[in-house]
Amino acid sequence: MHVLFIIDPLPSLKAYKDSSVAMMQALVARGHVITVAYQPDLFIEQGVVRARVHGIDLVPGANLHGHAWWQYRDQPREAMLNEFDAVIMRKDPPFDMEYVYATHLLEYAQAQGARVFNSGAAIRNHPEKLAITEFASFTTPTLVTSSMERLRAFHAQHHDVIVKPLDGMGGMGIFRLQKAEANLGAILETLTDNGARTIMAQRYIPEIVQGDKRILLIAGKPVPYALARIPLAGETRGNLAAGGRGVAQALTARDREIAEAIGARLAGRGLLLVGLDVIGEYVTEINVTSPTCFVEITEQTGFDVADHFAQALEQAAGA
Repeated sequence: MHVLFIIDPLPSLKAYKDSSVAMMQALVARGHVITVAYQPDLFIEQGVVRARVHGIDLVPGANLHGHAWWQYRDQPREAMLNEFDAVIMRKDPPFDMEYVYATHLLEYAQAQGARVFNSGAAIRNHPEKLAITEFASFTTPTLVTSSMERLRAFHAQHHDVIVKPLDGMGGMGIFRLQKAEANLGAILETLTDNGARTIMAQRYIPEIVQGDKRILLIAGKPVPYALARIPLAGETRGNLAAGGRGVAQALTARDREIAEAIGARLAGRGLLLVGLDVIGEYVTEINVTSPTCFVEITEQTGFDVADHFAQALEQAAGA
């Protein structure tokens, strides 16, 4: 296969732990060819979705802690997205309007015959915080609103809650509001922009101290190991970007129940790869943009997540 990655700038990637790089390595090991483009490289001309693309080769034995792990294979060129056997959307958030426009272009490209994973429409239709509301039986009590009155009432009912913006990533903008929070009003005013911005509130899940587990779904089926991201002492966020420590664990019976139920629902919606965030008994987010943790799970368990993904991509693309 010839695979196009729409990705963040290659020099910005931490290749030694980047899941997209692990995907590339697995695909190359299976005999496939890699080309890359950046989100601003997408465009429509005369109704056809195209991109400025650049073929790359991975450097065998390269130091993945450096920047010389890849090299250009050819000169940049313009190509239609449907020229590739598979297009993998791996641009990280923020999920801003430029990202939304990109999902539309990817959707149009699919209508022109491109095979896109995850599909533009599926990414756009499954916002990572809001998507859990489809699965209320697996969530802790949750409120989505811009109303200060409703947020205060939710806090008064549950006493210990987490509030967060709907467009954050890596633990950004997350606050824990305990019963006697003196800054309750100020925090809610800031997050909601005085009632103009919708946010999410969830009852606090004490099991966060045991880790915020990332469960990967590939083609609707769970990888048998999760990465529990364990917060620093005194911290309420387990995100690796917020200093959490990643520990791979076999899925529990509850993990598998959640993953199989959600995977069965999402499998046919153009979502080849999904990352579930699970704390204790509850799913807290459904990540569809660029789920990570491939490398950590593989290194700690020996289960080759990237190769598993590559096999699923081959099947989905009809290779």
